[in-house]
Amino acid sequence: MNLPDALTPVADGLHLWAPQHTGTWGFANCLLITSGEQAALVDTPYDRPMTEALIAAARPVLPAGAAGVGAIVNTHVNGDHTFGNGLFPGAEIIATKASAEHLCREPSPQQMHFLTHGTPADQPLGWYAREHFGRYHYEDAETVPPTVTFSGRHDLRVGDIEVELIEVGPAHSAGDLIVHLPAQRVVCAGDVLFADDHPVHWDGPLARIAAACETILALDPETIVPGHGPVMSPQDVRDHITYLRRLEALVHARHAAGVPAGEAAADILDTGFYDHLGLRERIVILTAVEYRHLNGETDEPDLVALAAQAAGWAFGRREAAP
Repeated sequence: MNLPDALTPVADGLHLWAPQHTGTWGFANCLLITSGEQAALVDTPYDRPMTEALIAAARPVLPAGAAGVGAIVNTHVNGDHTFGNGLFPGAEIIATKASAEHLCREPSPQQMHFLTHGTPADQPLGWYAREHFGRYHYEDAETVPPTVTFSGRHDLRVGDIEVELIEVGPAHSAGDLIVHLPAQRVVCAGDVLFADDHPVHWDGPLARIAAACETILALDPETIVPGHGPVMSPQDVRDHITYLRRLEALVHARHAAGVPAGEAAADILDTGFYDHLGLRERIVILTAVEYRHLNGETDEPDLVALAAQAAGWAFGRREAAP
């Protein structure tokens, strides 16, 4: 697995660990905040080897005399942003109250291990799980829940750096937050934003994702760190809002015409919608989630079932390929 062995400076006191692998799942950005003798980390990687690589890369930029990372901010509770929490003993773990309340619906490391090793490899979900998640070591990962939760807004300081945590969920997940560093004019967006791949959102609807992006722009940042992919500019965020609104219009038109969700997603994909982006099968998930809202469904979304629908489309494309 090709992982960065150094952190990239983003602004004064901010360093980014960015394992940028497009076209697959799980390589999330992590932002280290350092000032004085204090350090905090926004999100943790998906498994122990990745987290150990991050820790090694962070050593040269940790403040002299720092005891280590004192606080972890989880932008949401998907495993690729939280499974490394346990490798920072003693750290305060901060997330929204909604994230903590919905942690039970997230696939655990044990469930992810089963998906990548115990499901039939010749069936869509088993094939897809191995293709995109088989590289991770879930057997020694653990779920460590937040120790501090909030609703709305939570402020903290890391040395002299002011950090504002702003709840924007439900959007990508039930309890998303964004991290605003006003003096540095940086926003860490979590999975409200993806770069270079189609996004995936489990809660939605798309209008709420767009609203979360508008919240980011209203903070007037110069630099935006997405959950996955390279650093973005404000114009990149505006372009992503355009993507979301175009997709929303396509999905809503097909729903109004009585087209089933699976057929609607396949039709949108056949039009070549943003086909320069990776992971096109995520359109299947986005369409299914949008249909849930349009149909007035209020039960908890089944994340694995949604992923299985996307896997089915991708599996069919693989078999149809020459």
